[in-house]
Amino acid sequence: MRLPINLLAMLALSVGAHAATLSFQIVGDDPGAWRQILSSIGLTEGPASAVKTNSVVVVPNGVTAPEANWKQRVEDGTILVLEGDSALAQSFGFHPTAARVTVRSVEDARAPKLRMVWEKALDLPVFEVPSTARVFARERWQGSALMAGFRLGSGAVLWMAAPPGPHGYERFPYVPQALMELGMEPRFRSSNMWAFFDSSYRARVDLDYFAARWRASGISALHVAAWHYWERDPQSDEYLRKLIDACHRNAIQVYAWIEMPHVSEKFWAEHPEWREKTAVLQDAQLDWRKLMNLTNRQAFAAASANMRDLVERFDWDGVNLAELYFESLEGHANPARFTPMNDDVRSEFRAKAGFDPHDLFDSASPRYFDKNSEGLKQFLEFRADLARRQQAEWIGEVDEIRKKKPYLDLTLTHIDDRFDTTMRDKLGADASRVLPLLAEHDFTFLIEDPATVWNLGPQRYPQIAARYQPLTERQDKLAIDVNIVERYQDVYPTKVQTGAELFQLVHLASLAFPRIALYFENSITPTDLPLLTAAASTVEKVEQVGPKLVVDSRRGTGVAWTGPALVDGHLWPIANSSTVWLPAGKHSIGSAPANAPILLEDFNGEIKSAGASAKSVDFSYQSSARAYAVVGTKPGKIEIDGAPAVLEWNGNVLTLPRGQHLVTLTQ
Repeated sequence: MRLPINLLAMLALSVGAHAATLSFQIVGDDPGAWRQILSSIGLTEGPASAVKTNSVVVVPNGVTAPEANWKQRVEDGTILVLEGDSALAQSFGFHPTAARVTVRSVEDARAPKLRMVWEKALDLPVFEVPSTARVFARERWQGSALMAGFRLGSGAVLWMAAPPGPHGYERFPYVPQALMELGMEPRFRSSNMWAFFDSSYRARVDLDYFAARWRASGISALHVAAWHYWERDPQSDEYLRKLIDACHRNAIQVYAWIEMPHVSEKFWAEHPEWREKTAVLQDAQLDWRKLMNLTNRQAFAAASANMRDLVERFDWDGVNLAELYFESLEGHANPARFTPMNDDVRSEFRAKAGFDPHDLFDSASPRYFDKNSEGLKQFLEFRADLARRQQAEWIGEVDEIRKKKPYLDLTLTHIDDRFDTTMRDKLGADASRVLPLLAEHDFTFLIEDPATVWNLGPQRYPQIAARYQPLTERQDKLAIDVNIVERYQDVYPTKVQTGAELFQLVHLASLAFPRIALYFENSITPTDLPLLTAAASTVEKVEQVGPKLVVDSRRGTGVAWTGPALVDGHLWPIANSSTVWLPAGKHSIGSAPANAPILLEDFNGEIKSAGASAKSVDFSYQSSARAYAVVGTKPGKIEIDGAPAVLEWNGNVLTLPRGQHLVTLTQ
């Protein structure tokens, strides 16, 4: 089933300009974690003394609320959040009883099968809640209400039996979803995220439906697992062509995600002579990846020819060379997973160092390693340099393909070795060796935070960004991979990042980096999808100045708005029925008497400027790959950088060239 472009409105910002939730206020001197929770879904903080309608107001546990007619304020549009027992909570029908309950395991109505466990149990009163309230979370075994809320007039009340925890997600990760069900509608959104995609999880789905859903969730590019399509197969190739076409019709770019030194299942099966070896000299079949020895010139030539065929036979927008280094996360401490130990690498190292690196792992050898072994240090240094050489070589291969397809973008996904400094010796990954390649090649450096730090929380992303700033002047070419997967560490309340934790991860990553990628599309829960776009928004300040809304955003934003719009006093053409899209910086939005003659209802490039006259619109943009514009009315004439242009149309979607350009569309 094909969904209309205005699914954007259905999933997120469907209400008018003056109904979406704009701000929050926290009563008292201690905001707890509420600032993190609410700012992570695109709300901005306003002074508690200026409580307005269409705002979220939090009264923390133990804080005496100021004298006010709270019932009237709620009826007028305030969403009031209450913690624990208080006179204000009781006035809205939340009463403690004499019974008690020890809470450790929680069941949430949005994901009743999700295991949700508190790290520290709490002894709490059993509360009576109003009959009109919906219970969002309960103690799993006794069923006592822990979080509940109800609508009242134009506003709502959300109550919880305990504070949300020091970081905002330790107890009730789905507080943002509860607020949304009670009428909160974030004002701002981003549509600039990437996501990884593996078709083995989506083999029999309606691709048009999913493409529309991805775009509505803020996905601008899909990085598709390309090893499934390495060799030609009519059925698989047809699926991929349909996927790419569905994405393009929904303004989503598509990248070939390549996981060297894994090539493909068939490549592994047909070439046992080229298989990588571990330090115990076994074939390197590690987890799902089957690693090949691409140091071998014959293996490299065969894989390179396959890659050229793969990239040339499909309408990709870019290539992602991912994880081009070695195994394993345990480093040399686990010889059964440690690579590379193929004959070609051993021979090259022996010629340079004078000994066989396998001796480091042979207990019968005098070079059998210990942690202070000079021989081991020599090999780890050689290994890191080999990884850089392979990365440069494969970047060069993509550059050759770009001579035929100059519109292709390139991404290099690279494990972080600056925040977790053990990664260099464990994997051979060294960002300081690779980032200088930006001076010679055009690519995005996508930093993947390793599994070793997935338990450290959202604040790691600004810290990771700070570690990379001294390594390159091209901060615009840095991106971060946000992993949404089950973690192996003891983490609470859920193993997988979801709800408030996920939104904080996405929000802080979006503030720290110009681009974020989500790993991966299938692991994002349906209950999280509607708020992803708000979490990725980067609005730093907003204020209402008379009839105008003034918005200051770090990377541009979508603003909930109905009707024609003026931006900075000029008729604005980049908008649809629910959203006005703004460039980065400070801009004002006001009502216009009529729409621009042509509307760009959706656009996945970076908007620099835009304007409109009686019969034409113009806009400038930047895009590292081809950009896709959903145009409400097809123009009669198109100019790119002042010259007439004939461009490709896919329905009402216009394909625009990569780079920085000025476009004029005339009726």
